[in-house]
Amino acid sequence: MKPYHSVPIQDCGEPLVPLPPDQFDLASPHFYQSLGAPYADKSPFYLRQGVLAALIQAQAALTVECPGWRIRVFDAFRPVAVQQFMVDYTFHELTQIQGLDEADLPNDQRQVLMEQVYQFWAPPSLDPAMPPPHSTGAAVDVTLVDPHGSEIDMGSPIDEISARSFPDHFAGSDDPSEQQWHCNRSLLNQVMTAAGFRRHPQEWWHFSLGDQLWAWLRSQENGHPGEIARYGRAPETPTASPEKSAAQSLASDSSVRP
Repeated sequence: MKPYHSVPIQDCGEPLVPLPPDQFDLASPHFYQSLGAPYADKSPFYLRQGVLAALIQAQAALTVECPGWRIRVFDAFRPVAVQQFMVDYTFHELTQIQGLDEADLPNDQRQVLMEQVYQFWAPPSLDPAMPPPHSTGAAVDVTLVDPHGSEIDMGSPIDEISARSFPDHFAGSDDPSEQQWHCNRSLLNQVMTAAGFRRHPQEWWHFSLGDQLWAWLRSQENGHPGEIARYGRAPETPTASPEKSAAQSLASDSSVRP
């Protein structure tokens, strides 16, 4: 159980809406899909309506800071089945890296490895009181690209299971390259938090708005534990068609804002 799972949820009922490809750089091919993750006919590039509105604000702020740069969306909506697939994939990857035989692992060693996995991956729970953040449609994994579509170097890849993924890992470094990586992470955090998002404490790429993690982080900031999550686990059949424009998606309800 994560600390933020104690946060109550009052789902506002917003639909999942598609991310407009003309406003963001959508990672292609999508990494989890290329691994065979079970999305079926669902797209990972959906978010709750209010979360998309905030992401558009973040892109606008980025354009002011760095004209021509775009937010690259690595992942957004993630069904629980995909969460389970990626937890299993990451566990297997760790055993391979450490030269271990997954079939012969003793229980205590298996538990240690799972704790490493769950440091970065939320448990794939179907309990409505403990949804994985991405299954709510209120979490998004992002980085930045320059006007040529090249990724800005953040010092470590998305989903790396190591301390380099911690947002401030390079903050105290005297190395010029590492200082630049920290500046790049800080810029990403700046435009996202200005739009209302909050960054995962251990992942420089993960931002939430309106889910339990977001509410918990806001409570930590203001010292008041009364924050309530506005998004629970989203229906796994998006209610908006991929062809629907951002303007259409946002016009019906602009009331949910950070």
